Amino acid sequence: MNITSPQAGETSTDPILQPFHLKGLMLRNRIVSTSHASMLDDGGLPLERYQRYHEEKARGGLAMTMAGGSAMTSADSSWGGGQLDISSDRIVPHLQSLSQRVHRHGAAVMCQVSHLGRRATAYAGNWLAPVAPSRVRETRNRNFPKEMDAADISRIVNDYANAARRCREGDLDGIETVTGGHLIGQFLSRRTNRRTDGFGGSLENRARFGLMVHEAIRRAVGDDFAVGIRFVIDEAVDDGSDFEECLAFARLFEREGHIDFFNCIFGRMDTDLALAEENMPGMFSRSAPFLPLVGQFKREIRLPVIHAGGIRDIATARHAIRENLVDLVGMTRAHIADPHIVNKVMRGEEDRIRPCVGASYCLYKKVHCIHNPASGHETTVSHVISRAETPRRVVVVGGGPGGMEAARVAAERGHHVTLLEAGARLGGQVLVAASASDRKDLIGIVDWRSDELARLGVDIRLNAYADAEVVLAAKPEAVIVATGGIPDLEWLDGAEHCDSVWDVLTGVVPAKDDVLVYDETGRQAAVSCALHLARLGHAVSLAIVDDTLAVETPYPDRVSFRKRISELGIRIVSDVRLVRAVRQSSGIVARFRHELTGREIEMSTAQLIVERGTAPVEDVYQELRPRSSNDGVTDIALMTGASTEGGENPPATGSFILHRIGDAVASRDIYSSIYEAYRLCSRL
Repeated sequence: MNITSPQAGETSTDPILQPFHLKGLMLRNRIVSTSHASMLDDGGLPLERYQRYHEEKARGGLAMTMAGGSAMTSADSSWGGGQLDISSDRIVPHLQSLSQRVHRHGAAVMCQVSHLGRRATAYAGNWLAPVAPSRVRETRNRNFPKEMDAADISRIVNDYANAARRCREGDLDGIETVTGGHLIGQFLSRRTNRRTDGFGGSLENRARFGLMVHEAIRRAVGDDFAVGIRFVIDEAVDDGSDFEECLAFARLFEREGHIDFFNCIFGRMDTDLALAEENMPGMFSRSAPFLPLVGQFKREIRLPVIHAGGIRDIATARHAIRENLVDLVGMTRAHIADPHIVNKVMRGEEDRIRPCVGASYCLYKKVHCIHNPASGHETTVSHVISRAETPRRVVVVGGGPGGMEAARVAAERGHHVTLLEAGARLGGQVLVAASASDRKDLIGIVDWRSDELARLGVDIRLNAYADAEVVLAAKPEAVIVATGGIPDLEWLDGAEHCDSVWDVLTGVVPAKDDVLVYDETGRQAAVSCALHLARLGHAVSLAIVDDTLAVETPYPDRVSFRKRISELGIRIVSDVRLVRAVRQSSGIVARFRHELTGREIEMSTAQLIVERGTAPVEDVYQELRPRSSNDGVTDIALMTGASTEGGENPPATGSFILHRIGDAVASRDIYSSIYEAYRLCSRL
């Protein structure tokens, strides 16, 4: 099947725009999005939300999008929801619809088909016992699997074949299976395969189940359908398969002749830490950490190689293709940040690509990018901002992420926008967050918007403290108050003896030798501050109101924070609530109440640093409210798209509408501020 388009890169010299032949497919370029669990299914089916999500990436110019992360081949391969269910024929018409949508934009579409083995759950979905080569429990999943017998093996091999057949009948262009921590990989690895029959022991025996699966798949789909493996090239653990053994397995699969490509991954997925550092490297990992090893693997085998692992930018993708490290580059999370990457490259707008900043928010709230509010919301929010019928004069007060997004979207709508920022730089709280070394890449959220605001001609006024008269002098027809918040310490008896995380991270207040950091949010700020100070040589203790660290963060952040806290020897006291700070001659005494027992605890320190979110800065909003046409009330139905009206009615002549967003309303996160700004201003 030839699915190239007139936009494909036949005449381009850019390595990533060169077409590539994969089995019977002629892919229009080298950029793909690999399979992942988007959680956008409806009862295991890829309905409108799921299809629109993948269609947007096809519209954006990539060569291929791969659906169905961990799509279940069998009834006993459920983790409890969020997977495509390809264990019955009911999915076929929906796959056909997905294929039609993706193909009409010139892209290919494949699906991952897999059995989770011991990664499945017995306590949700179909409530069936997980099965595995041996009774070896996975730490992360926590289920004890049944050791597979001959009947299980035969049944599941047949299930794989039928799942592949359904994908072919659904007009997909191919499939991939999974080794790694899934069932085929559990047979391959000595860590999880302790059998003494023909499926355990020697390398050939451990490969037997996977070879049987692919032979059955090939019989079911024929020779002209692309079949690959998402293949672990090194388990990176002493009792697992090292690179050489994984390479030997790859040569076995290649020799049998039933597969057409390898989609290379690294490490394990049986713990949160393994997922965060190896399988899906994020903020705490360097860019593309496994690309050199993938290149070494590619030199040893004949079949095409795909790789997606922390490749967030076009420069790295271009390097990977130019140096022949891979044949196709997976930019999966990068496409959640910006599904139009390839089209922007082809238009000469590479500098306008919204960057993936590695925040892993897409793993916290599935496929929700921390600074692209349209991803995962394709049925309600457009990636393309439409022009307003009537341009207005819009004033945005506050240049944090929410205010910058409000100004950007309003300007894209064609409005005349003035942005007033009291500080010397745009960025707000992101500047504070990015000052912690582990989170420095967050600055991309600010830098991208700064460039877009300049391109759109927004009138940006820095060092401009805005009261009501300053705002009204601009004769606005719409005012967006995005003034954010300030550290909330008003509640604390003895707050005058405390410093905020903001003050310390920005260097406004110097840190003392002995510090106690208190966190009542479960977010990143306090933990980042504690790590930052410990690395500088300060003695740090951390008290938290929750039972564990960073509960309001993506799991890669949680486990990575825990690892680094342990490495640095930071003392943690959990389940305590700060009730008072008292200055004594020896320093500060922090008094806590234990959340479970009610017992009071005292801790002495030279410096007490407190994080409890922010209190809204709302002075200008309250000043403007009685002078606005809507009394500053935002129509929630309009914001959420529940209103049948096409947009907000313009104010009467000489008046203005007033809204506030982000932390100027309540203490939340970056995504919430940006999403709120986008929804509001795209309807302004």
